[in-house]
Amino acid sequence: MTLRTGNTLAAACLAVFGSLTFASLEAAGNERQERGVEVMDHLSGGAGQPVLEALREDYPFLAEGITQYALGDVWGRSELDDRTRQLAVIAAFAAQGNLQYMKVHAGYALRLGVTREELKEVVYLTTVTAGFPRAIDAAQALREVPDPAPR
Repeated sequence: MTLRTGNTLAAACLAVFGSLTFASLEAAGNERQERGVEVMDHLSGGAGQPVLEALREDYPFLAEGITQYALGDVWGRSELDDRTRQLAVIAAFAAQGNLQYMKVHAGYALRLGVTREELKEVVYLTTVTAGFPRAIDAAQALREVPDPAPR
């Protein structure tokens, strides 16, 4: 990189990011954190998420990323309703074979009004996207998900 190119890049960075201050970045992070906590409370019915809480102690950067980005930025969007978002993520986790997280989100989905029949349809679709072995694993894992406590 030449000095001229380096100066141009530096000027571009200053033009784009120059107005950002630590305080504005911190405020944005706090807003994302609050939004993420609200989403978690909504999904879990206020019960929180034990895995996330355990991460806060030993891996705070992971817990922060999950809370601010995954929950605050992505789950906090309004373009999909909660049920649709849960069904989509359950399908993705089933196809990946990520059964532990699939079960967590199946619990949230049931709490939000998704039926067991709808979960079975997701498993049925998984036969197409990921094959019968993944669908069978998902079906067995979903049997372990308890019905939600009455509200």
